[in-house]
Amino acid sequence: MAQWTLDTAHSEIEFKVKHMMISTVKGSFQDFGVTVDNASDKLDNGQVVVDIKTESINTKNEQRDQHLKSGDFFDASSFPEIKFVSTGITKEDDDEYKISGDLTIKDVTKPVTFKAEFGGIGKDPWGNQKAGYTVTGKINRSEFGLTWNATLETGGVMVSDDVKFQADLQFVLA
Repeated sequence: MAQWTLDTAHSEIEFKVKHMMISTVKGSFQDFGVTVDNASDKLDNGQVVVDIKTESINTKNEQRDQHLKSGDFFDASSFPEIKFVSTGITKEDDDEYKISGDLTIKDVTKPVTFKAEFGGIGKDPWGNQKAGYTVTGKINRSEFGLTWNATLETGGVMVSDDVKFQADLQFVLA
């Protein structure tokens, strides 16, 4: 069985959420791990495990980051990790997959499905075999206990429930 290890220097997880219903705020997680165990060079018949350290959230605004780490959102001191464990991978075409699994945020676990696009395999100058993927998806944050919000004068809310994310991931064959 092939095991692919995350190349952290060439990988990132970013998210976007609507703010005040008029603009989008972007952020990322700086500390995370992804492991892929499979029987081939692609995701076929594999399992994906993702661990994200909630304390590593970064929106380029220290005050907002501290609020996101607080009990209003991730409660990073009580729930230090976001975890995803795949339960099935479906090949959609040559380079596209659907990855289903269980996502845990705080103490809530729910089934989710994400899209993965295979970018290819290549050897780096040192002979290491690398593989690249772009994973995209959307979750409803309130379903995972991230319910803080404020109503605006205009009738909207401060923070959208929909959170979109994109993970650009590069792996090296162990």
